[in-house]
Amino acid sequence: MARIKTLQELFQRHRRPGDLVFAVFFLALSLFLLANLGEQTQWARRTKLFAQPAFWPAVSLIGMTVFAALHWASSALSPRIPGRWREVGFWLRSIEYAVWFMAYVALVPRLGYLPSTLLFTVALAWRSGARSRSAIGGAVVAAFVIVLVFKTFLQVKVPGGQLYELLPGGMRAFMLTYF
Repeated sequence: MARIKTLQELFQRHRRPGDLVFAVFFLALSLFLLANLGEQTQWARRTKLFAQPAFWPAVSLIGMTVFAALHWASSALSPRIPGRWREVGFWLRSIEYAVWFMAYVALVPRLGYLPSTLLFTVALAWRSGARSRSAIGGAVVAAFVIVLVFKTFLQVKVPGGQLYELLPGGMRAFMLTYF
């Protein structure tokens, strides 16, 4: 049977390492978005309040800023827990994979879908610790399967690579169509 909690137990704050850093970042982001609201939306004349283009974005950003300020205040007033910068380091390491993806997206129009996918599946397999021939071979097979499924079978429009322009006519057309 579930234990019944008091109101004080229900709203008890359990701080985590890195909580204050996150609260400061989120409050800064909220304030930045709120400050730029006027440039992104507008208030129309002779329009009801709820039909205004800027009304709901303003409501959401004001709410976001208020709750971010409350989060910051509660984090600042809570007892400090060691490990803040270790937690922030973990967050920054997690961003590495977003950077890998952005590099992949930037290279596809230059190298083409197949070479970029081959390069990045092998590089990410290597980065994640796969060093055996079978693991790297599996990454190569996975790259070919991904390209075949998306480009050939699903016919997803992916930009042709500048590298494909160097191929002879028939081969170039084949690579642009299927790879």
